[in-house]
Amino acid sequence: MSLRPFNSILPTLGHRVFVDPSAQLVGDIVLDDDVSIWPLVAARGDVNRIRIGARSNIQDNSVLHVTHDGRYTPGGAPLIIGTDVTVGHGVILHACTVEDACLIGMGSVVLDKAVIGKHSLIGAGAVVSPGKVIEPGSLWLGNPARFVRKLTEAEIESLYYSAQNYCKLKDEYLRVQ
Repeated sequence: MSLRPFNSILPTLGHRVFVDPSAQLVGDIVLDDDVSIWPLVAARGDVNRIRIGARSNIQDNSVLHVTHDGRYTPGGAPLIIGTDVTVGHGVILHACTVEDACLIGMGSVVLDKAVIGKHSLIGAGAVVSPGKVIEPGSLWLGNPARFVRKLTEAEIESLYYSAQNYCKLKDEYLRVQ
């Protein structure tokens, strides 16, 4: 795995974390316990911080980045990912917040200071505009992303199932290393 410092800050890993050898993690990044980072993920905590909660998974080819503190972006913005979050293949998360037990579908883009509420599902290919606040427990689709409906209890349970399934897979990878 490639963990690189930026301004003398090196990514920090919790217990039982899996980071694929092809992933690149740079700077102020903290991964809680049981996080999995899959092939070709690029995460840059160079001009702000990235935090990823326990049991979350970031799938292949995803890009995680932040916004700097500057004239047009006072204070900048970190990237905060809660617990039990599934981030699908090829997702871009930029300086946003994804609350607990969400699924961000393949190829989606979530932009600066957007907030994805707990138990929400962002469909494949959706684009969440800067500053958009997604209500907890909802399904959003499209470009720009639009509210479709509230999730059912079974769908919310499936969000936890997804995170648990990736934890099991991560453990298998750790066993064979």
